[in-house]
Amino acid sequence: MQQLATPDQLLAQLAEKIQTLLKEKAIDNPLMVGIHTGGLWVATNLYQQLNNTSNIFSEPLASLDISFYRDDFSRIGMNPEVKPSELPPDVEDRHIILVDDVLHTGRTVRAAMNELFDYGRPASITLVCLIDRSGRELPLQADIVGEHIILSKGEHIKLTGPEPLAIEIQPADKTSPITAAG
Repeated sequence: MQQLATPDQLLAQLAEKIQTLLKEKAIDNPLMVGIHTGGLWVATNLYQQLNNTSNIFSEPLASLDISFYRDDFSRIGMNPEVKPSELPPDVEDRHIILVDDVLHTGRTVRAAMNELFDYGRPASITLVCLIDRSGRELPLQADIVGEHIILSKGEHIKLTGPEPLAIEIQPADKTSPITAAG
């Protein structure tokens, strides 16, 4: 079983990588968008860290609830806790930093991008994920990743929070989960 860094360690790495990317690409005033639920927890932490050190954002943190955009809606049904998305009325020509907790199949990110494009055509979308795990089904990859992990068949990873954030790997054999907190 892999040893994971703590969420705090990963968040610090992500914040540094975001600052570097924004400088390299000369991006000013990006819009940070967190995907409900875990992605919003990660985005909230990153938004606070980046604004405390560099005051990067002029607008509030935005959020997406992609429940209506999922391609497995007919199989799993409606999420019982659908929340409204909170985005500026127009994302046309904006540089978006899209944040999710775990990139697995790619379907959540595809749904998030579909919703973003309903608000306009962004200039760019930078995908930031706390964890990138094995099992991709769509040809998507994150631009900035906290940690890459490979899980065995049947293993799952889950972010719990929001306070404190913790990462749990749930083994396939249903034994006690391995947790990285911090």
